[in-house]
Amino acid sequence: MGWKAIHRWLGLTVGAVAVLLGITGALLAVDPVAQAWSAPPAATDLSVAALVERVTRTVPGAEEIRRQPSGAIVVFSFAGDQPQASAVDPADGRVLGAWQPSVLPRWVKVLHRSLLLGDAGRWGAAGTAAAMALLCASALVLLVRRMGGWKRLAARVRGTLAQRIHVVAGRVVIAVLCLTSLTALTMSASTLGWVALDSRAEPEVVSQVPAGTGTPATGLAALEGLAVQDLRTLSFPASADPEDTWKVTTAQGRGWVDRYSGQMLAWQDTTVAQRVDHLARVLHTGEAAWPWAAVLGLAGASVLVFWLSGVVIWWQARWQAPRITGNAPLAQADVLLFVASEGGSTWGFAQTLHDALRQRGHRVHASGLENFCTTTATRQVFVLAATYGEGQAPAHASHALDRIATLPSARVPVTVLGFGDRQFPAFCAYAQALDQALRARGWPSLLPLECIHQQSGQQFARWGAALGQALGEPLALEHVPRLPPTVALALVARQDYAGAAPDQATAVLRFAPPAGGGLGRFAAGDLLGIVPPGSAVPRYYSLASGAEDGFLELCVRQMPGGRCSTHLLGLPVGGSITAFVRHNPGFALPRSRRPVLLVGAGTGVAPLAGFIRRNDRRRPMHLFFGGRDPARDFYFGPEIQGWLADGRLASLQTVFSRVPEGGGYVQDALRRDAERVRGIVAKGAVVRVCGSRAMARGVAEALDAVLAPLQLSVAELKAQERYAEDIF
Repeated sequence: MGWKAIHRWLGLTVGAVAVLLGITGALLAVDPVAQAWSAPPAATDLSVAALVERVTRTVPGAEEIRRQPSGAIVVFSFAGDQPQASAVDPADGRVLGAWQPSVLPRWVKVLHRSLLLGDAGRWGAAGTAAAMALLCASALVLLVRRMGGWKRLAARVRGTLAQRIHVVAGRVVIAVLCLTSLTALTMSASTLGWVALDSRAEPEVVSQVPAGTGTPATGLAALEGLAVQDLRTLSFPASADPEDTWKVTTAQGRGWVDRYSGQMLAWQDTTVAQRVDHLARVLHTGEAAWPWAAVLGLAGASVLVFWLSGVVIWWQARWQAPRITGNAPLAQADVLLFVASEGGSTWGFAQTLHDALRQRGHRVHASGLENFCTTTATRQVFVLAATYGEGQAPAHASHALDRIATLPSARVPVTVLGFGDRQFPAFCAYAQALDQALRARGWPSLLPLECIHQQSGQQFARWGAALGQALGEPLALEHVPRLPPTVALALVARQDYAGAAPDQATAVLRFAPPAGGGLGRFAAGDLLGIVPPGSAVPRYYSLASGAEDGFLELCVRQMPGGRCSTHLLGLPVGGSITAFVRHNPGFALPRSRRPVLLVGAGTGVAPLAGFIRRNDRRRPMHLFFGGRDPARDFYFGPEIQGWLADGRLASLQTVFSRVPEGGGYVQDALRRDAERVRGIVAKGAVVRVCGSRAMARGVAEALDAVLAPLQLSVAELKAQERYAEDIF
């Protein structure tokens, strides 16, 4: 069983008990904090002997002094036959009032320790602690794997809201939860009798009654050298037993003191087991360390968030679990599809390809990549592989490369299609590793490796058209993902730009948010998914505005034969679209004062304009914009000039490739302004690039050359999470 399966099933089976223990532990953490704030501190040089002298003057009939972990001094005594417990001020022995052991009902502590089930409950709590320790270990392994290594543990978390909450909460509290699990097991070892804290018998000592009156000593020399800050308990000698002794327990050990001479009769040092047990109790409960108790309380409360987000992730995975319909038996299939998917979404693309091939008369079998093989009936093999973490295989396919390396190569073409996110430095790295391994083993390919960015349905459809051409049979791959709830957005304004040809028209479209909400929070750089009439496949456009702007703005260019762009560009003011927001956190700007280098071409300036629009703090932003003709496609031109004037934009460089002396392309502008660009990046700038794939490739090559004197590259900036692209 892999770490992911261990983590999932432990979380689901013992998670509810862990939540109960976490919440009750958070409640119990209130006590150490409250008591520490109310307890008067003892002077660091106050001796136990001095404390005894003060207490005996103020509390008649005192029988025991206890120093609580909070530092409070409590004296136990009898008034007649009624026991009393009094809190005293160690400075003068003054009685402060009756001592209350806890502000919480006792059953809360019993529930936490034994689930209200007595000894059986203690065993259950110990078992839960062991399961939590294993759960934390599996969480750490998965966290390192997801984030792409130890060095990236603090990197920005991407994924669904539940995944981000789960990872962030885990990253914050995993060490605390692991520690509390281990300390709970340590305490259970003594409570359940697994370990004896002290097997030594008490020494047989008695006070030596002197001849004469037998008056107890007025000074206790042995207690002069013991500090109150180390005291745990001090038992007075019984008045009815002249041979009884003082019994003192400190952090260092326990001793017996003669009541007449005041000298130490015997001493036993604290055992190693006792020291470990005491440390475990302090770390587990926060007693004697109220700041740590506050940390424990927050960690205990977070267990509920941790568990609920984990349940949501599990349910989402179940909902997205692969269910390939019409799957042919392996031995009869002429086309095999093998899938490597961490979250399950890649299986949806596999189903689309599966259905399209079946419609062309093929017998198709789909399975996980860990089952990679061929049969005598196989004519084509396709591998759809997502990349996990820092170029790793999805968990279920972790040994697929090893399996492929052991198989003899066949003349059957194996075509690889990768899925990933360009915001990650290792974009589609696992698919690339698969493709290289297959070619090294001699497997041919029908098409070169293609990598799909952010599950783009359009890119998948283009790959399908190329595949159909290679197969010699038309193939339409219209992938219909599971869409979130959509809303209707009304067009309230538009600004049209005439292209050099009718099929190059462009417009900036502004939509009003729905009156009743439904979109939630969104920001510039997030994606607006638009479902055009007559299609279930959304098209995504980068937003040039955020929720704080009060509108949704897009820059749309006519795409040849584009159903969605045609619909949008033909939309009159007052018309509406069906849409939803898909967050794009990898492209968002981090909150800091570091400068920002923005590079955009054509409609790719849209999200960059949105960043500048919301730059209320006047963070240094530098824009390189590229177009064809300033009279036709300087999108957001007036706004950009206004932002430059009011300081939201620190500098602007424009180039236009289709006019004389236009300056060429944005990569040319970067090279010409190399010294200034280096200075901006040297100050810690983050870089955002938006536009076509060819433009992004040219920008990356130019920046590699420009930044070489700084010993920097685009790859290194990506690894530092300072460089991100939004490519179409």
